[in-house]
Amino acid sequence: MTIRSVLPSVWKENEWPRLFGNLHNEIDRVFQDFSTAGAFPVLRTGGDLNLTPDVNVAETDKALEITAELPGVDLKDVDVKVTDNRIIIRAEKKVEEEDKSKDYHIVERSYGKFQRSMLLPVDVDTDKVEAKFKDGILTVTLPKTTEVAEKSHKVKIKAAA
Repeated sequence: MTIRSVLPSVWKENEWPRLFGNLHNEIDRVFQDFSTAGAFPVLRTGGDLNLTPDVNVAETDKALEITAELPGVDLKDVDVKVTDNRIIIRAEKKVEEEDKSKDYHIVERSYGKFQRSMLLPVDVDTDKVEAKFKDGILTVTLPKTTEVAEKSHKVKIKAAA
């Protein structure tokens, strides 16, 4: 197998050095950034930060359980709704006051509003949904039902002991 058989034919042979040279330069730049960063390697450059929370969805015979990681978020800044067989988790991570006496070298922590919306794979009893929040982990228990749940229900979140 030759390189010509792997690459699309639309690439002209005289463009290969430029294309692979650009790729080589980018790889070199990433390793250079990593090696010169010392104790603070930074591989992320520019772009929007993804604030969508990571979730796990588990199912038992009686309920769905959704756990979401919301580190750095206060209970009062979390909102959970179940509507039209969909769960919507909204939260806001507030900006901390920056200490002006410090000279920051790197600032990577992110702040802002975010949400996660998921279609539920089964019908749930919206009146019996429970949510708990402890140590930055939101746990929502959604009991299954055989009836079609057509109404929206705001879920009250309790601080776990």
